[in-house]
Amino acid sequence: MIGEIWRSYRALPLWVQGWVLVILVPVNMASLALLGQESGAAVAALAIGAMLLNGVIMLIERGFSKAMALPHVVIWTPLVLWIVWMLATGTGAAAQMGMQTGAGRVLWLLLAVDLVSLVLDWRDAWLWLRGERQVAGQGEV
Repeated sequence: MIGEIWRSYRALPLWVQGWVLVILVPVNMASLALLGQESGAAVAALAIGAMLLNGVIMLIERGFSKAMALPHVVIWTPLVLWIVWMLATGTGAAAQMGMQTGAGRVLWLLLAVDLVSLVLDWRDAWLWLRGERQVAGQGEV
């Protein structure tokens, strides 16, 4: 099964592989740096939670598909809105973090990366809902 998932990952376009491995997963994992901040545990749980649900989807489908956009859309859309609200009002995790702190940079980076991801995810979720259910490496994705 792990081999099937790996082959599916490698069947994705190279830029998607890089996005996932070099940017998306590391930045969302970096949200663990927020654990000592007000509401930081909730931010980290949402950031990482969507990725954990993708693990379940990968196991069920034995690979990568547009279904993996669904947890991002459902969990990260409210997360991004919440981060924007915290930054705009200076409350929650943002109350204790300026851009000069490591935690502050993580919050801003998480916002930027998850916003970019959501642009792609909303499209993929729509396509999946319209019937594009192929798994990479097992047909068109």
